[in-house]
Amino acid sequence: MNHTKVKLARKEADGYIIPLGAINLVNVVTDVGMVGCGAFDVAALNNFGYPAAKVKPSQGSSIATIEDLLKGIVKEGKSCCREAGIEGWPHRQRSSRIALGYNFCFA
Repeated sequence: MNHTKVKLARKEADGYIIPLGAINLVNVVTDVGMVGCGAFDVAALNNFGYPAAKVKPSQGSSIATIEDLLKGIVKEGKSCCREAGIEGWPHRQRSSRIALGYNFCFA
């Protein structure tokens, strides 16, 4: 497992990359929520009261790095998008960086 500190708009977060064979499990976690790659079940996490969002890659077929995750597009995690006031925004503007940096769930 690789751990790195990630600078966000309002705080520092923890980024994790876990190699799983040919793929990586990638997420960024703050003290109040997380954004992860497509392998995470964010609906289940949200059902447990843990704010989480799933990101799809902005280019290519998968997210392999923290930078890929931060450049990605929020695919799932509507409650967090709603709370951040970005639910109706075009996908391009709902990037994981916006979700992590400006969503009060993650800010």
